[in-house]
Amino acid sequence: MSALPSDAADEGLVPPAAETTAQVPEATPVPTLNLANLLTLSRLVLVPLFIAALFTGDGVDTTWRAIATGLFAVASATDQLDGWVARKYGLITDFGKIADPIADKALTGAALVGLSILGMLGWWVTIVIAVREIGVTLLRFWVIRHGVIPASRGGKAKTMAQIAAITAYLLPLPAGADPVRWALMGLALVLTVVTGVDYLVRAVRLRAAGRRVTGN
Repeated sequence: MSALPSDAADEGLVPPAAETTAQVPEATPVPTLNLANLLTLSRLVLVPLFIAALFTGDGVDTTWRAIATGLFAVASATDQLDGWVARKYGLITDFGKIADPIADKALTGAALVGLSILGMLGWWVTIVIAVREIGVTLLRFWVIRHGVIPASRGGKAKTMAQIAAITAYLLPLPAGADPVRWALMGLALVLTVVTGVDYLVRAVRLRAAGRRVTGN
């Protein structure tokens, strides 16, 4: 029973909705330009600086190889940091879900191509990884109208394996370190192929589910 006289409501002194329900505040939208996304964009900015350092001195200058490795390590660290910031402070956006893996691919792709040009890594390795990365990116855009495919745990493990392998190749290590380099790159290749197949399956399922909802 209302605590106000019935004629008060009749005279419009109390909005009808206010008599029974309270207004629920709308969630504040997450701005696209936030710290997590800025960290992701900084990774893209570091890519040309890394490439310039890698090719300075024809890739054999120890100092510049160390600088290139440092730039690659800093850029790679932003991959972990931007995800942590986004989750901790609620800054997850669709832009970040798309830009983050693209920034990863730009960094690792530039490193792999650079190493292959310098003759430090076989082109077949770069081609296998590049085909997978480009294919996954195209899959994301293929299903984007139905939803966003976020990076999976397997995809993150693949990225970490690639980073470890590339770092081993970038470091000016003696020839005795070659077996370690091959083992790390072999693991990266296996994870690259396996997670690529996983993304394909997820994209097909997402598209099928989206088409069932929309009827298209």
